[in-house]
Amino acid sequence: MLRFLIVCLMCPIALSQDLVALFEPEQISVLMNEFDYVDFNITGQTFQEDDDIVGVSSHTQLMTVEWNSTYRLTQENLDSGFFQGRFRINAHFLGRADLSLEVRRGITRVPVNGTLPVTLLRPQRPIDQAFTISVALFVSLIFINFGCAMHWPTVKEVIKRPLGPAIGMCGQFLFMPLISFGLGFVLFPDMPAMRLGMFFTGVSPGGGASNIWTFILGGNLNLSLAMTSISTLASFGLMPAWIFSLGQVVFSDANIVIPYARIAYFVVGLLVPLAIGLAMQKLTPRIAGFMVKILKGFSTTLLLFIIIFAIVTNLYIFELFTWNIIVAGMGIPWLGYLSGYVVARLLRQPHTDAIAISMETGVQNMGIAVFLLRYALPQPEADLTTVVPVSVAIMTPVPMTAIFIYQRIRGCFRNRGKNKDIEPLEEPAIQEIEFQKNTETKQDA
Repeated sequence: MLRFLIVCLMCPIALSQDLVALFEPEQISVLMNEFDYVDFNITGQTFQEDDDIVGVSSHTQLMTVEWNSTYRLTQENLDSGFFQGRFRINAHFLGRADLSLEVRRGITRVPVNGTLPVTLLRPQRPIDQAFTISVALFVSLIFINFGCAMHWPTVKEVIKRPLGPAIGMCGQFLFMPLISFGLGFVLFPDMPAMRLGMFFTGVSPGGGASNIWTFILGGNLNLSLAMTSISTLASFGLMPAWIFSLGQVVFSDANIVIPYARIAYFVVGLLVPLAIGLAMQKLTPRIAGFMVKILKGFSTTLLLFIIIFAIVTNLYIFELFTWNIIVAGMGIPWLGYLSGYVVARLLRQPHTDAIAISMETGVQNMGIAVFLLRYALPQPEADLTTVVPVSVAIMTPVPMTAIFIYQRIRGCFRNRGKNKDIEPLEEPAIQEIEFQKNTETKQDA
Protein backbone atom coordinates (compact mmCIF):
# COMPACT_ATOMS: atom_id res chain seq x y z
CA MET A 1 0.00 0.00 0.00
CA LEU A 2 2.80 2.41 0.89
CA ARG A 3 4.59 1.58 -2.34
CA PHE A 4 1.43 2.36 -4.31
CA LEU A 5 1.06 5.78 -2.64
CA ILE A 6 4.70 6.62 -3.37
CA VAL A 7 4.22 5.69 -7.02
CA CYS A 8 1.09 7.85 -7.24
CA LEU A 9 2.91 10.80 -5.73
CA MET A 10 6.00 10.40 -7.91
CA CYS A 11 4.06 9.89 -11.14
CA PRO A 12 3.21 13.60 -11.72
CA ILE A 13 6.84 14.53 -11.05
CA ALA A 14 8.03 12.03 -13.65
CA LEU A 15 5.47 13.24 -16.17
CA SER A 16 6.47 16.84 -15.51
CA GLN A 17 10.13 16.09 -16.23
CA ASP A 18 9.12 14.50 -19.54
CA LEU A 19 6.98 17.41 -20.83
CA VAL A 20 8.57 20.57 -22.25
CA ALA A 21 6.71 23.60 -23.62
CA LEU A 22 8.06 26.12 -26.12
CA PHE A 23 6.26 29.41 -26.82
CA GLU A 24 6.12 31.64 -29.86
CA PRO A 25 6.95 34.44 -29.23
CA GLU A 26 9.33 33.73 -26.36
CA GLN A 27 8.07 36.80 -24.48
CA ILE A 28 5.10 39.04 -25.11
CA SER A 29 3.71 42.47 -24.18
CA VAL A 30 -0.04 43.07 -24.03
CA LEU A 31 -1.78 46.42 -23.55
CA MET A 32 -4.14 46.78 -20.62
CA ASN A 33 -7.78 45.86 -21.45
CA GLU A 34 -6.67 44.27 -24.72
CA PHE A 35 -5.65 40.75 -25.74
CA ASP A 36 -3.13 38.85 -27.83
CA TYR A 37 -2.47 35.27 -28.88
CA VAL A 38 0.49 33.04 -28.16
CA ASP A 39 1.30 29.74 -29.89
CA PHE A 40 2.93 26.85 -28.06
CA ASN A 41 4.05 23.28 -28.57
CA ILE A 42 4.60 20.53 -26.04
CA THR A 43 6.92 17.59 -26.53
CA GLY A 44 6.84 14.37 -24.51
CA GLN A 45 5.66 10.77 -24.57
CA THR A 46 3.11 10.90 -21.76
CA PHE A 47 -0.03 12.11 -23.55
CA GLN A 48 -3.28 10.20 -23.35
CA GLU A 49 -6.43 10.65 -25.38
CA ASP A 50 -8.41 12.17 -22.51
CA ASP A 51 -5.74 14.68 -21.50
CA ASP A 52 -6.64 18.39 -21.20
CA ILE A 53 -4.00 21.05 -21.75
CA VAL A 54 -4.70 24.18 -19.69
CA GLY A 55 -3.04 27.59 -19.63
CA VAL A 56 -2.37 28.94 -16.13
CA SER A 57 -1.79 32.60 -15.21
CA SER A 58 0.50 33.34 -12.28
CA HIS A 59 -1.59 36.48 -11.48
CA THR A 60 -5.23 36.14 -12.46
CA GLN A 61 -5.93 39.73 -11.38
CA LEU A 62 -3.47 40.96 -14.01
CA MET A 63 -4.29 38.56 -16.83
CA THR A 64 -6.40 35.53 -17.67
CA VAL A 65 -5.84 32.82 -20.27
CA GLU A 66 -8.46 31.45 -22.65
CA TRP A 67 -8.27 28.32 -24.80
CA ASN A 68 -8.53 28.78 -28.57
CA SER A 69 -10.08 25.68 -30.20
CA THR A 70 -8.14 26.11 -33.46
CA TYR A 71 -5.82 23.20 -32.50
CA ARG A 72 -7.09 19.90 -31.10
CA LEU A 73 -5.49 16.71 -29.85
CA THR A 74 -5.29 14.06 -32.59
CA GLN A 75 -4.07 10.49 -32.83
CA GLU A 76 -1.03 11.80 -34.68
CA ASN A 77 -0.16 13.92 -31.62
CA LEU A 78 -0.42 10.89 -29.40
CA ASP A 79 1.82 8.82 -31.64
CA SER A 80 4.44 11.53 -32.17
CA GLY A 81 4.45 12.91 -28.64
CA PHE A 82 4.12 16.43 -30.07
CA PHE A 83 1.24 18.83 -29.48
CA GLN A 84 0.56 22.34 -30.84
CA GLY A 85 -1.97 24.86 -29.64
CA ARG A 86 -2.79 28.51 -29.03
CA PHE A 87 -3.95 30.50 -26.04
CA ARG A 88 -5.49 33.95 -25.84
CA ILE A 89 -4.06 36.28 -23.17
CA ASN A 90 -6.47 38.88 -21.76
CA ALA A 91 -4.71 41.80 -20.02
CA HIS A 92 -6.66 43.33 -17.13
CA PHE A 93 -4.08 45.53 -15.39
CA LEU A 94 -0.46 46.67 -15.36
CA GLY A 95 2.31 44.43 -14.18
CA ARG A 96 4.23 41.28 -14.98
CA ALA A 97 2.92 37.71 -14.98
CA ASP A 98 3.90 34.27 -16.27
CA LEU A 99 1.94 31.89 -18.48
CA SER A 100 2.51 28.22 -17.74
CA LEU A 101 0.85 25.03 -18.97
CA GLU A 102 -0.66 22.03 -17.21
CA VAL A 103 -1.72 18.61 -18.46
CA ARG A 104 -4.83 17.59 -16.54
CA ARG A 105 -5.74 13.92 -16.38
CA GLY A 106 -8.75 13.48 -14.13
CA ILE A 107 -7.76 14.82 -10.72
CA THR A 108 -4.07 14.75 -11.62
CA ARG A 109 -2.43 18.00 -12.67
CA VAL A 110 0.97 17.76 -14.31
CA PRO A 111 2.91 21.05 -14.73
CA VAL A 112 4.76 21.42 -18.02
CA ASN A 113 8.33 22.69 -17.98
CA GLY A 114 8.72 26.18 -19.42
CA THR A 115 6.95 29.50 -18.84
CA LEU A 116 6.18 32.54 -20.95
CA PRO A 117 6.92 35.96 -19.34
CA VAL A 118 4.12 38.43 -20.09
CA THR A 119 4.45 42.21 -19.68
CA LEU A 120 1.18 44.08 -19.24
CA LEU A 121 1.41 47.75 -20.27
CA ARG A 122 -0.77 50.85 -20.29
CA PRO A 123 -1.74 52.08 -23.77
CA GLN A 124 -1.04 55.64 -24.86
CA ARG A 125 -4.45 57.28 -25.31
CA PRO A 126 -5.56 60.57 -26.91
CA ILE A 127 -6.93 61.70 -23.54
CA ASP A 128 -3.43 61.57 -22.05
CA GLN A 129 -2.08 63.93 -24.72
CA ALA A 130 -5.14 66.18 -24.39
CA PHE A 131 -4.56 66.44 -20.65
CA THR A 132 -0.88 67.34 -21.06
CA ILE A 133 -1.51 69.98 -23.72
CA SER A 134 -4.47 71.59 -21.93
CA VAL A 135 -2.65 71.80 -18.59
CA ALA A 136 0.43 73.34 -20.26
CA LEU A 137 -1.78 75.92 -21.99
CA PHE A 138 -3.72 76.91 -18.88
CA VAL A 139 -0.61 77.08 -16.71
CA SER A 140 1.04 79.39 -19.28
CA LEU A 141 -2.02 81.66 -19.18
CA ILE A 142 -2.02 81.81 -15.40
CA PHE A 143 1.68 82.70 -15.29
CA ILE A 144 0.94 85.56 -17.66
CA ASN A 145 -1.57 86.68 -15.03
CA PHE A 146 1.12 86.33 -12.37
CA GLY A 147 3.39 88.55 -14.47
CA CYS A 148 0.62 91.14 -14.66
CA ALA A 149 0.26 91.02 -10.86
CA MET A 150 3.98 91.03 -10.02
CA HIS A 151 5.17 94.17 -8.23
CA TRP A 152 8.84 94.78 -9.01
CA PRO A 153 9.64 96.94 -5.94
CA THR A 154 8.46 94.09 -3.74
CA VAL A 155 10.58 91.61 -5.70
CA LYS A 156 13.63 93.82 -5.21
CA GLU A 157 12.96 93.89 -1.47
CA VAL A 158 12.82 90.08 -1.47
CA ILE A 159 16.22 89.93 -3.16
CA LYS A 160 17.71 92.46 -0.71
CA ARG A 161 16.43 90.48 2.29
CA PRO A 162 16.70 86.83 1.19
CA LEU A 163 15.78 85.21 4.52
CA GLY A 164 12.41 84.03 3.16
CA PRO A 165 13.87 82.37 0.05
CA ALA A 166 16.64 80.84 2.18
CA ILE A 167 14.05 79.22 4.47
CA GLY A 168 12.18 77.96 1.43
CA MET A 169 15.35 76.52 -0.09
CA CYS A 170 16.27 74.67 3.12
CA GLY A 171 12.76 73.26 3.37
CA GLN A 172 12.61 72.30 -0.31
CA PHE A 173 16.05 70.73 -0.73
CA LEU A 174 16.95 69.61 2.80
CA PHE A 175 13.81 68.70 4.75
CA MET A 176 11.74 67.29 1.86
CA PRO A 177 14.41 64.85 0.55
CA LEU A 178 15.12 63.61 4.08
CA ILE A 179 11.46 63.20 5.06
CA SER A 180 10.64 61.38 1.81
CA PHE A 181 13.67 59.11 2.34
CA GLY A 182 12.67 58.27 5.92
CA LEU A 183 8.96 57.79 5.16
CA GLY A 184 9.85 55.52 2.26
CA PHE A 185 11.68 53.08 4.51
CA VAL A 186 8.87 53.16 7.09
CA LEU A 187 6.00 52.67 4.63
CA PHE A 188 7.68 50.46 1.99
CA PRO A 189 10.42 48.45 3.72
CA ASP A 190 10.37 45.67 1.10
CA MET A 191 9.47 47.72 -2.00
CA PRO A 192 12.53 49.65 -3.27
CA ALA A 193 10.69 50.86 -6.39
CA MET A 194 8.03 52.57 -4.25
CA ARG A 195 10.74 54.09 -2.07
CA LEU A 196 12.34 55.44 -5.23
CA GLY A 197 9.00 56.99 -6.20
CA MET A 198 8.80 58.72 -2.82
CA PHE A 199 12.40 59.90 -2.96
CA PHE A 200 12.07 61.31 -6.48
CA THR A 201 8.98 63.18 -5.31
CA GLY A 202 10.88 64.63 -2.36
CA VAL A 203 13.89 65.86 -4.35
CA SER A 204 11.83 67.53 -7.09
CA PRO A 205 11.71 71.36 -7.15
CA GLY A 206 8.67 73.39 -6.15
CA GLY A 207 5.63 73.21 -8.40
CA GLY A 208 3.73 76.05 -10.04
CA ALA A 209 0.64 75.23 -7.97
CA SER A 210 2.43 76.76 -4.96
CA ASN A 211 2.07 80.19 -6.58
CA ILE A 212 -1.64 79.62 -7.23
CA TRP A 213 -2.37 78.52 -3.68
CA THR A 214 -0.24 81.30 -2.21
CA PHE A 215 -2.34 83.84 -4.07
CA ILE A 216 -5.67 82.18 -3.21
CA LEU A 217 -4.83 82.00 0.51
CA GLY A 218 -3.61 85.60 0.69
CA GLY A 219 0.13 84.93 0.86
CA ASN A 220 3.01 86.92 -0.60
CA LEU A 221 2.77 86.14 -4.32
CA ASN A 222 5.98 87.96 -5.23
CA LEU A 223 7.94 85.96 -2.67
CA SER A 224 6.35 82.75 -3.93
CA LEU A 225 7.25 83.48 -7.56
CA ALA A 226 10.81 84.35 -6.59
CA MET A 227 11.22 81.14 -4.56
CA THR A 228 9.77 78.96 -7.34
CA SER A 229 12.21 80.43 -9.84
CA ILE A 230 15.17 80.05 -7.47
CA SER A 231 14.31 76.45 -6.48
CA THR A 232 13.82 75.41 -10.11
CA LEU A 233 17.22 76.82 -11.10
CA ALA A 234 18.88 75.31 -8.02
CA SER A 235 17.39 71.90 -8.82
CA PHE A 236 19.89 71.57 -11.70
CA GLY A 237 22.60 70.95 -9.13
CA LEU A 238 20.84 69.88 -5.94
CA MET A 239 18.54 67.24 -7.42
CA PRO A 240 21.39 65.23 -9.04
CA ALA A 241 23.41 65.61 -5.84
CA TRP A 242 20.65 63.96 -3.79
CA ILE A 243 19.95 61.26 -6.37
CA PHE A 244 23.57 60.20 -6.74
CA SER A 245 24.23 60.25 -2.99
CA LEU A 246 21.27 59.26 -0.82
CA GLY A 247 19.31 57.99 -3.81
CA GLN A 248 21.79 55.19 -4.39
CA VAL A 249 20.89 53.80 -0.98
CA VAL A 250 17.26 53.58 -2.08
CA PHE A 251 17.81 51.89 -5.41
CA SER A 252 21.48 51.47 -6.15
CA ASP A 253 21.12 49.56 -9.41
CA ALA A 254 18.67 51.96 -11.08
CA ASN A 255 19.74 53.34 -14.43
CA ILE A 256 19.00 56.94 -13.46
CA VAL A 257 19.08 59.73 -16.04
CA ILE A 258 18.60 63.26 -14.75
CA PRO A 259 16.07 65.10 -16.99
CA TYR A 260 18.03 68.31 -17.50
CA ALA A 261 16.03 69.10 -20.63
CA ARG A 262 12.78 68.69 -18.71
CA ILE A 263 13.92 71.10 -16.00
CA ALA A 264 15.14 73.57 -18.62
CA TYR A 265 11.76 73.47 -20.36
CA PHE A 266 10.07 74.13 -17.03
CA VAL A 267 12.29 77.15 -16.39
CA VAL A 268 11.54 78.57 -19.83
CA GLY A 269 7.85 77.79 -19.40
CA LEU A 270 7.95 79.74 -16.13
CA LEU A 271 9.95 82.77 -17.20
CA VAL A 272 8.47 83.46 -20.64
CA PRO A 273 4.83 83.86 -19.48
CA LEU A 274 6.02 85.97 -16.55
CA ALA A 275 7.93 88.21 -18.97
CA ILE A 276 4.82 88.55 -21.15
CA GLY A 277 2.77 89.57 -18.12
CA LEU A 278 5.38 92.11 -17.01
CA ALA A 279 5.43 93.57 -20.52
CA MET A 280 1.64 93.87 -20.43
CA GLN A 281 1.93 95.94 -17.24
CA LYS A 282 3.89 98.54 -19.18
CA LEU A 283 2.32 98.30 -22.64
CA THR A 284 -1.32 97.44 -21.92
CA PRO A 285 -2.03 98.41 -18.30
CA ARG A 286 -5.81 98.17 -18.68
CA ILE A 287 -5.67 94.60 -19.96
CA ALA A 288 -3.15 93.74 -17.24
CA GLY A 289 -5.49 95.18 -14.60
CA PHE A 290 -8.38 93.11 -15.95
CA MET A 291 -6.30 89.92 -15.87
CA VAL A 292 -5.32 90.61 -12.26
CA LYS A 293 -9.01 91.02 -11.34
CA ILE A 294 -9.89 87.59 -12.73
CA LEU A 295 -6.77 85.93 -11.33
CA LYS A 296 -8.31 84.34 -8.24
CA GLY A 297 -11.33 82.92 -10.08
CA PHE A 298 -9.17 81.69 -12.93
CA SER A 299 -6.69 80.11 -10.51
CA THR A 300 -9.45 78.26 -8.65
CA THR A 301 -10.96 77.03 -11.92
CA LEU A 302 -7.57 75.83 -13.13
CA LEU A 303 -6.91 73.86 -9.95
CA LEU A 304 -10.31 72.17 -10.12
CA PHE A 305 -9.74 71.38 -13.80
CA ILE A 306 -6.34 69.79 -13.17
CA ILE A 307 -7.57 67.72 -10.22
CA ILE A 308 -10.73 66.44 -11.95
CA PHE A 309 -9.05 65.81 -15.32
CA ALA A 310 -6.10 64.05 -13.68
CA ILE A 311 -8.43 61.74 -11.75
CA VAL A 312 -10.48 60.93 -14.85
CA THR A 313 -7.35 60.31 -16.94
CA ASN A 314 -5.71 58.03 -14.37
CA LEU A 315 -8.67 56.16 -12.91
CA TYR A 316 -6.84 52.86 -13.34
CA ILE A 317 -4.19 53.82 -10.82
CA PHE A 318 -6.69 53.97 -7.94
CA GLU A 319 -6.74 50.19 -7.96
CA LEU A 320 -3.19 50.36 -6.60
CA PHE A 321 -4.11 52.58 -3.65
CA THR A 322 -3.47 51.01 -0.26
CA TRP A 323 -3.25 52.53 3.20
CA ASN A 324 0.51 53.11 2.90
CA ILE A 325 0.12 54.76 -0.52
CA ILE A 326 -2.46 57.15 0.97
CA VAL A 327 -0.27 57.88 4.00
CA ALA A 328 2.69 58.56 1.68
CA GLY A 329 0.54 60.97 -0.35
CA MET A 330 -0.44 62.86 2.79
CA GLY A 331 2.89 62.70 4.58
CA ILE A 332 5.15 64.39 2.04
CA PRO A 333 3.18 67.60 1.31
CA TRP A 334 1.45 67.99 4.67
CA LEU A 335 4.68 67.72 6.67
CA GLY A 336 6.20 70.19 4.19
CA TYR A 337 3.43 72.73 4.82
CA LEU A 338 3.72 72.40 8.57
CA SER A 339 7.50 72.59 8.75
CA GLY A 340 7.72 75.53 6.33
CA TYR A 341 5.15 77.62 8.19
CA VAL A 342 6.46 76.81 11.68
CA VAL A 343 10.10 77.57 10.81
CA ALA A 344 9.11 80.80 9.05
CA ARG A 345 7.12 82.02 12.06
CA LEU A 346 9.88 81.00 14.48
CA LEU A 347 12.23 83.18 12.42
CA ARG A 348 9.73 86.04 12.71
CA GLN A 349 8.55 86.11 9.13
CA PRO A 350 5.21 87.85 8.45
CA HIS A 351 2.12 85.66 8.13
CA THR A 352 1.85 86.31 4.38
CA ASP A 353 5.49 85.34 3.87
CA ALA A 354 5.05 82.24 6.04
CA ILE A 355 2.15 81.13 3.82
CA ALA A 356 4.32 81.50 0.71
CA ILE A 357 7.19 79.57 2.35
CA SER A 358 4.81 76.86 3.52
CA MET A 359 3.32 76.42 0.04
CA GLU A 360 6.73 76.40 -1.62
CA THR A 361 8.00 73.74 0.77
CA GLY A 362 5.01 71.41 0.52
CA VAL A 363 4.08 71.63 -3.17
CA GLN A 364 6.33 69.53 -5.40
CA ASN A 365 6.70 69.44 -9.18
CA MET A 366 5.02 66.11 -9.85
CA GLY A 367 5.83 66.31 -13.57
CA ILE A 368 9.56 66.06 -12.91
CA ALA A 369 9.04 63.25 -10.38
CA VAL A 370 7.06 61.21 -12.91
CA PHE A 371 9.62 61.98 -15.62
CA LEU A 372 12.44 60.74 -13.39
CA LEU A 373 10.61 57.50 -12.71
CA ARG A 374 9.97 56.93 -16.42
CA TYR A 375 13.72 57.10 -17.06
CA ALA A 376 14.87 55.20 -13.98
CA LEU A 377 12.57 52.19 -14.25
CA PRO A 378 11.39 49.98 -17.10
CA GLN A 379 7.73 49.57 -17.97
CA PRO A 380 5.39 48.63 -16.40
CA GLU A 381 7.27 49.37 -13.15
CA ALA A 382 7.52 53.04 -14.11
CA ASP A 383 3.74 53.38 -14.44
CA LEU A 384 3.12 51.34 -11.29
CA THR A 385 5.56 53.41 -9.23
CA THR A 386 3.96 56.70 -10.32
CA VAL A 387 1.14 55.84 -7.93
CA VAL A 388 3.25 57.63 -5.28
CA PRO A 389 3.48 61.05 -7.01
CA VAL A 390 -0.16 60.68 -8.10
CA SER A 391 -1.17 60.09 -4.48
CA VAL A 392 0.90 63.11 -3.44
CA ALA A 393 -0.73 65.23 -6.15
CA ILE A 394 -4.21 64.21 -4.96
CA MET A 395 -3.48 64.83 -1.27
CA THR A 396 -1.54 68.08 -1.82
CA PRO A 397 -4.54 70.44 -2.19
CA VAL A 398 -6.60 68.94 0.66
CA PRO A 399 -5.29 71.17 3.53
CA MET A 400 -5.32 74.32 1.37
CA THR A 401 -8.87 73.62 0.23
CA ALA A 402 -9.95 73.23 3.86
CA ILE A 403 -8.22 76.51 4.80
CA PHE A 404 -9.80 78.31 1.84
CA ILE A 405 -13.28 77.08 2.81
CA TYR A 406 -12.64 78.14 6.41
CA GLN A 407 -11.57 81.61 5.26
CA ARG A 408 -14.75 81.95 3.20
CA ILE A 409 -17.00 80.81 6.05
CA ARG A 410 -15.25 83.10 8.52
CA GLY A 411 -15.60 86.01 6.10
CA CYS A 412 -19.34 85.36 5.75
CA PHE A 413 -19.83 85.34 9.53
CA ARG A 414 -17.81 88.53 9.94
CA ASN A 415 -19.86 90.32 7.33
CA ARG A 416 -23.19 89.10 8.72
CA GLY A 417 -25.13 91.75 10.61
CA LYS A 418 -23.71 94.72 8.75
CA ASN A 419 -26.46 97.03 7.54
CA LYS A 420 -24.59 98.65 4.72
CA ASP A 421 -23.66 97.07 1.47
CA ILE A 422 -20.27 95.45 1.56
CA GLU A 423 -17.79 96.77 -0.90
CA PRO A 424 -15.82 94.00 -2.67
CA LEU A 425 -12.30 93.77 -1.30
CA GLU A 426 -9.49 94.40 -3.69
CA GLU A 427 -6.88 91.70 -4.12
CA PRO A 428 -3.42 92.50 -2.71
CA ALA A 429 -1.94 92.49 -6.19
CA ILE A 430 -4.54 95.01 -7.42
CA GLN A 431 -3.81 97.25 -4.44
CA GLU A 432 -0.11 97.15 -5.27
CA ILE A 433 -0.75 98.11 -8.89
CA GLU A 434 -3.02 100.97 -7.83
CA PHE A 435 -0.44 102.11 -5.27
CA GLN A 436 2.22 102.05 -7.96
CA LYS A 437 0.04 104.07 -10.34
CA ASN A 438 -0.71 106.68 -7.65
CA THR A 439 2.96 106.97 -6.80
CA GLU A 440 3.90 107.51 -10.45
CA THR A 441 1.13 110.13 -10.81
CA LYS A 442 2.42 112.05 -7.79
CA GLN A 443 5.96 111.94 -9.13
CA ASP A 444 4.81 113.28 -12.49
CA ALA A 445 2.93 116.07 -10.72
